[in-house]
Amino acid sequence: MIPVFRAADVERAVPPAAAYEAVRDAFVAFARGEWTMPPKSYVTNYPAGDFRAMPALGGGYALLKWVTSFPGNPARGLPTVSGVVLLSDASDGRLVAMLEAASITALRTGAAAVLAAETLGRADAGTATVIGAGVNGRAAARTFLARGRPVALWDVDGARAAAVAEELGCGTAGSLEEALAAGLVVTVTPGREPVIGEGVLRRGQHVSLMGADGPGKAEIATAELVRTRIFCDDWEQASHGGDLAHAAAAGLAGRDDVTQLGDVLTGDAPGRIDDEEITTFDSTGLAIQDLAVAIAAFERATKLPDLLQIDLG
Repeated sequence: MIPVFRAADVERAVPPAAAYEAVRDAFVAFARGEWTMPPKSYVTNYPAGDFRAMPALGGGYALLKWVTSFPGNPARGLPTVSGVVLLSDASDGRLVAMLEAASITALRTGAAAVLAAETLGRADAGTATVIGAGVNGRAAARTFLARGRPVALWDVDGARAAAVAEELGCGTAGSLEEALAAGLVVTVTPGREPVIGEGVLRRGQHVSLMGADGPGKAEIATAELVRTRIFCDDWEQASHGGDLAHAAAAGLAGRDDVTQLGDVLTGDAPGRIDDEEITTFDSTGLAIQDLAVAIAAFERATKLPDLLQIDLG
């Protein structure tokens, strides 16, 4: 029998604090070459959206995530992200679990955003803000709160930001300008147009850019990005599908200009050098992060006796 984790089951199994630790460990394992991740494959159906196949291997397991991103779906009452995660035993190939993909995505997105902010931000950064109060923005805010850090939300839909803030027990920013003035900023928007223009960021700030996770998307003006010290989750992926892709295509940022977060976590590369630096983290979402959260959920399966079980034989 194969356990099937619905979205609520994933959230019960892996609280934000546990996702944070799992994702941190995955970044380290990937940087050390202990976990592997073939390139993400896109099947595009623009302008409607795209399908993504994301494989990874590590920790005794193999994973395939089949997930979609259709930014216009909320207007139709449908989720932006949907799909399934398949987890297999790496020693014999057996399928051992199936998990709802959007909940895995939200947990690892929130974990990576906060991990980068805490690793690269100033020690005295204080309050954080999350711009975008959708599923993944909510996850980022929950992770900040789980880490004991105050957070405020801002969204173009003020009512949505207020509702999520009330649910989580956090504050809201009065304007986009107020949100962008925080010491730690996380952007989790559809990425259709930049929310951070040229000359907006101040010395000492950190921004985790989580929304531009595919070709053509952007959350920050290219001129503003290259004004910062740039970090990313994975150079090959981010330079083709993240905010970095625009700077790379224009010849304004190359491999030597960008540091991978995992290399900072292992001590193989420096993080923030001084309190005056502006740091940015360009995230496109890695299958190794999904793998880490999926393993954490699967290891809790016996603690969830009401999990749906299916037999594919």
